[in-house]
Amino acid sequence: MAQMTKEMIDMLETVTFAILATASPDGDPNAVPIGAKKILDNETILVSDQFFNKTLANMKANPRVSLTFWKDHGGYQIKGSVTIETTGSRYEETARWIEDMGKKRGFPLKSKGAVILKVEEIYSIGVGPDAGKRFS
Repeated sequence: MAQMTKEMIDMLETVTFAILATASPDGDPNAVPIGAKKILDNETILVSDQFFNKTLANMKANPRVSLTFWKDHGGYQIKGSVTIETTGSRYEETARWIEDMGKKRGFPLKSKGAVILKVEEIYSIGVGPDAGKRFS
């Protein structure tokens, strides 16, 4: 497993959106913006599923995903595998968080699941000679 640095964690926590990429069993790519994300630890990211359709079907068939985020001229691509929780304490906590988020925004939101991403690889997407560099 790879581990995110403090810089990576800080960036992911401050960007409004990240792009979650999946692939169908026949290799058809799918990428969606996600805003409901939390760092659980330096090897684990939680993403809440409010609107996933193709994305959810893809993750159930192929748990390998990529999460890409950036700020200014730097950023990271994280690759790993996901599990999907629709019951239990972590899901219930996620559902409360999303419901509260929706109330604050004046738009009802409901979490359908907590997607748990285990970080396996991290790459730079910054400009310059380190573009594409694998960190771990």
